[in-house]
Amino acid sequence: MGVYSCSKVPITGRRQLSLIPETQMAGMSATAYSDFLSENPPLPESNSDAQRVKRVGLKISKAVDEYLKSKGREDLVENFVWEFHTVNDPTINAWCMPGGRVVFYTGILPLCKDDAGIAVVMGHEVAHAVAKHGNERMSQALGIQGAGQALSILTSEQPTTTRNLLLQSYGIGSQLGSLAYSRKHESEADKLGLVFMAVAGYDPRVAPAFWERMAAQSNGGKPPELLSTHPSDNTRIKDLQNFMPEALKYYKV
Repeated sequence: MGVYSCSKVPITGRRQLSLIPETQMAGMSATAYSDFLSENPPLPESNSDAQRVKRVGLKISKAVDEYLKSKGREDLVENFVWEFHTVNDPTINAWCMPGGRVVFYTGILPLCKDDAGIAVVMGHEVAHAVAKHGNERMSQALGIQGAGQALSILTSEQPTTTRNLLLQSYGIGSQLGSLAYSRKHESEADKLGLVFMAVAGYDPRVAPAFWERMAAQSNGGKPPELLSTHPSDNTRIKDLQNFMPEALKYYKV
């Protein structure tokens, strides 16, 4: 069928299997992204919050291109068309779909505090897309039904089923759901995110403090949407700190 591919995640070198061509992922995500914005109109470009998010996003996207070019992995973003939007919603969340399509919710901005904090989130979310985590999750879901059915499912006359699978895989459920990445994916996104923000000129040492603020939001209750399936904990903060020397190699003051 021509839908199988095996690649390595940058930095970690972990091999992953993808059943879905990235061109198809990009096309599906473009439609889903447009649908989301139609239902959740973004803040106008003149809005200061929208400007901040876009400003940081553009720096991170340039850093991604620069980093991947240095590693000879430009292919990972060859189908990306970067977009950055902010929606007026108190939910503490942000996400990036295939192709570099990003949405920030105003609810997360107070926790970010400044551009560097936004860069922590932006780098982390963009890293999920660069590392093809969503494709991997969709492939796993399709694999349960049998790899041989993958292409027929995605090209069938069932747009609602395909759209829901895509949105669930990228953490954008019908209730603006929560991210559903595994701990393995989170660790990879944390590491890549630190590198991307460092290359972009943001001090990666602010990242642990941001995730501590995120964790504190739960107060022993339900965690923020961004952490609902993978609560921040001491292990995550420790891992970030352990990786910090590597990330700082890319930070030029």
